[in-house]
Amino acid sequence: MAQYTKHPVTAPPTAPEREATGHLLLRAYVIVTFIITFAHSAVYNLLGQNGAAVTLVIFTLATVGIGVPMLAQNRPQPFRWRRLPWTALGYTALALISVAWSEWRAPTLITWVLLAAVTVNGLFVAHVLTWHEIVRALSSAFKWILGLSLALELWVSLVVHGPLLPNFFVAPEGDLDPQWYWVRDNLFDGGRIQGIVGNANILAIISLFAIITFGVLFAARERWRTTLALWILLAGYFLFRTSSATVLACAVAVAIVLTVAMLMRRTSTPSERTRIYVVAIGGTTVVTAAVWLFQAPLLALLGRSSDLTGRSDLIWAKVFERASTHPVFGNGFSSPWIPTDPAFEGWIVDHGITVFHAHNMWLDVFLQLGILGVVLMGLAYVSLLWRAWFFAIDRPRWDLDATRRFSPLTLLPSLFTVVLLVQGFSESTPIMLWGWMLLILFSFKLKSVPLVGVGERDLVFERGMRQRRVP
Repeated sequence: MAQYTKHPVTAPPTAPEREATGHLLLRAYVIVTFIITFAHSAVYNLLGQNGAAVTLVIFTLATVGIGVPMLAQNRPQPFRWRRLPWTALGYTALALISVAWSEWRAPTLITWVLLAAVTVNGLFVAHVLTWHEIVRALSSAFKWILGLSLALELWVSLVVHGPLLPNFFVAPEGDLDPQWYWVRDNLFDGGRIQGIVGNANILAIISLFAIITFGVLFAARERWRTTLALWILLAGYFLFRTSSATVLACAVAVAIVLTVAMLMRRTSTPSERTRIYVVAIGGTTVVTAAVWLFQAPLLALLGRSSDLTGRSDLIWAKVFERASTHPVFGNGFSSPWIPTDPAFEGWIVDHGITVFHAHNMWLDVFLQLGILGVVLMGLAYVSLLWRAWFFAIDRPRWDLDATRRFSPLTLLPSLFTVVLLVQGFSESTPIMLWGWMLLILFSFKLKSVPLVGVGERDLVFERGMRQRRVP
């Protein structure tokens, strides 16, 4: 007969360990930083140029204030100085040095501060968060941006009943160029929607990033998978309604890379990988040649002109002409261009607005920092793509066990990098703001921690299990 005893053979049950409140606040801060960076145009439309600059300065100072004590105490781990993305940092240094020969010194100094701020934030996030936390922080930031975009579009269509200018000013009646609108009230009339970021192309690329991030978490069997599926549907709806030809090309590239990566994961011998490489590279070459030959009818099908909506004739030709005057070291750093500076004001005008970048990241770098800048930027992206690709297709290995399962999270850096590279052919955003932050963040994280869940922290694995410290 069973008897009660005060001496049980097992330890009494205990509550599971919880994350420290400080680390939860740190993750929340990173989410807000991502929102401010990816939706910087929304901050600009809400607070104006000075307000956006002050916001960026405040967050950068906060990052330094949080990061310096953590570095001094080696928290959450020692800072891996040798693993810094030195090529990208070399580009940052060259951008500052270019003030010596810059033809627009004030824009060089102003925009370099922006570049340095984004660089610091990217290094900070890579150091303090694990891979899983980074993906979850990106997911939360994209949810906020998409949710606020939907709310703003609904409010403009159902309450305002007309276009909305920055700072929540209702657009006056009359002939005003739609480029000035924050939201154009197109949610129910079939036109392109812009969301809280105030730009259809930016909303489109954020939607594509969101689909990738939500999809990776869904494949990793994250909690609330039904909610993730709903967010994927919302991001897909925004992607469709923004009608961005550039982002459509990015989505096709992502689909191709994802397919090849999944095939690579199924291989077991080097010869199988070689065959996939040959087929993938050959097929991509054929498709690229076909798109180039039939670009005019394809662009017409998408509602775009054969000169890529004025890029080749209006923008690229003028930028290349100016860049050719100083081909080695460039004319001076400025990303973006400062439209009010005499060097840029009225130089290239589209729809009555001075253009603030070259709509091609390589041409933009060539204009600013010449061939030397192009080489550094190319090396930075090639290095990132190389590490991200093998991070995605190589089986996780840190001991003799060669049968561990792949993590869906390892696909995200390579897919994001492909999006940035494809977008860079028609936009300059991959070299500034969130594009530069992603380059710095992934480059540093891949070099310092090339495995998911191992070596990221001394005590905590990303599987959520707390391990005993090995003496």
